Amino acid sequence: MSRIGKKILEIPQGVTLTNNSNVITVKGPKGELTRAFNPEMTIKVEDNVLTVERPTDNKEHRSLHGTTRAILGNMVEGVTNGYQKTLDLIGVGYRASKAGSKLVLNVGYSHPVEIQPEEGIEIEVPSNTKIIVKGIDKERVGAIASNIRAVRPPEPYKGKGIRYEGEFVRRKEGKTAKK
Repeated sequence: MSRIGKKILEIPQGVTLTNNSNVITVKGPKGELTRAFNPEMTIKVEDNVLTVERPTDNKEHRSLHGTTRAILGNMVEGVTNGYQKTLDLIGVGYRASKAGSKLVLNVGYSHPVEIQPEEGIEIEVPSNTKIIVKGIDKERVGAIASNIRAVRPPEPYKGKGIRYEGEFVRRKEGKTAKK
């Protein structure tokens, strides 16, 4: 039995969940999310408690069970509190700024890199070496943060690049002089 799949999900006050033949819509104070789930999974909402049940114990149903429950939990968390990822720019002359809604990165290329955020995703630049990506959809926030990091991932010799806050970058030893 899936430990995550059989956990019940308590729906907080102010959040409404509607099930229309396994197309779940979650509305909360921060916004609204809709997602279609596998029709074989049974999703029940009773007395502000959400449960997910699977029809059989075959491998596909076992894997869908925990995944469905985790995605529903992320949707409820997103519409109540939201998600955010913080990125740090490390390197001489590396900086970020906002031009309208676009994020402009100067990270050692001959030209600035512009990134347009998707609808429902907000990008903040509190300082020129810190970027905060916010939104209600955990998957999209992570994807946008990953795309920003992919512009200049951290390199192992000097540690320069764009990295997640708190990310450990394993450093390599450079060339050594011959003795």
